[in-house]
Amino acid sequence: MPRTELFPSIDPYQTGLLQVDAVHTLYWEQSGNPRGVPVVFLHGGPGAGASPTHRRFFDPSHYRIIILDQRGAGRSTPLGEIRDNTTDHLVADLEHLRTELGVAKWHVFGGSWGSTLGLAYAQSHPERCLGLMLRGIFLMRRSEIQWFLYHMRTIFPEAWTNFSDFLPEDERGDLLESYYQRLTGADHGMRMAAARVWSMYEGACSTLLPSPELLSASGEDTHALGLARIEAHYFRNNILTPENRLLIGVERIRHIPAVIVQGRYDIVCPIATADELRRAWPEAEYVVVSDAGHSAMEPGIRAALVAATERFKNVT
Repeated sequence: MPRTELFPSIDPYQTGLLQVDAVHTLYWEQSGNPRGVPVVFLHGGPGAGASPTHRRFFDPSHYRIIILDQRGAGRSTPLGEIRDNTTDHLVADLEHLRTELGVAKWHVFGGSWGSTLGLAYAQSHPERCLGLMLRGIFLMRRSEIQWFLYHMRTIFPEAWTNFSDFLPEDERGDLLESYYQRLTGADHGMRMAAARVWSMYEGACSTLLPSPELLSASGEDTHALGLARIEAHYFRNNILTPENRLLIGVERIRHIPAVIVQGRYDIVCPIATADELRRAWPEAEYVVVSDAGHSAMEPGIRAALVAATERFKNVT
């Protein structure tokens, strides 16, 4: 039987800061086997940052595990910075880091926004990708953003009411713009208050069953500010052109071994999007977890992802 439990906790054997331009410095780390098969972990959000738990999806005896916090996220600085922060910047950052670390090719592992960035990176640099492990597919289209802002209330009306009611009634007609103005305004207290409400809305909708632990983490200052500011920035300013760019671009990567893991009851990134990607990319393995929502920490999602990293040991 393939392994389905997370691997034991480990510490990095190397950490560093990579200055990618005059504004942004990125945190990165390596753990596992320094001579192992490289895999890069792409966190969600955008803006959520990575955590020590993310190292545990990979067998540390086999993989050279590379994790970074993307622009403005987690331990990268400045926290929540939206200047010079676009999908193309993040793709270029991955190439910068790959070159800096002397990696010829690597596996790409990403969920939610990490699946967006993983697809964008692979389509720009297919020759650098050994394989793709993607979860909770998000393709950065207006319809998906509108779903997040307005239509998740059909399943989570209480969470959406808290999200909407944070704003004055006369500003609720454009939730994104109203939040964006607060998240980028000069009032630090207002920025943090708006960030916590935004982040906790997403956290409340991310699991099939309530998760107090996830909700508590969603309200933590660093996580909330990076996630909310950068998500609002991307949703407002960084729609891909054309919108179906990542579906069209499958032609460049269909030869790369890939697995798509999707929760049947994912409300943040509904399964319809993953199904579109599956139909555009029938060569990819498609795993639907029948009793899970969005979070990578849901038991079924976690098990499917670990099983995928185990199977991909054969892809080198």
